[in-house]
Amino acid sequence: MLLSTMAEKELIQMEDGVRYGLLADTEMLFEPKSGRIYGFELKRRAGWLQGGRKSAGEAEYIPWEEIVLIGDDRILFRRTRPIHEGLFE
Repeated sequence: MLLSTMAEKELIQMEDGVRYGLLADTEMLFEPKSGRIYGFELKRRAGWLQGGRKSAGEAEYIPWEEIVLIGDDRILFRRTRPIHEGLFE
């Protein structure tokens, strides 16, 4: 599947159904030499997070290994991680 085909798919976290917008609104994180995709960086979002915590707008990403399903209209994933947490391990 081409990345351009995936761009218009909606990102949805499976556990609580939170919508994170479209894949086109993210930045792909990858190793240029090998082409390995690490994940997709989300735009910083201020506001309320799940569990009622106030977001500090910390950058986070969807790790490739957390993606569960790429469907016709949406991409389902388990969880996000802070951008500094083990990105290139």
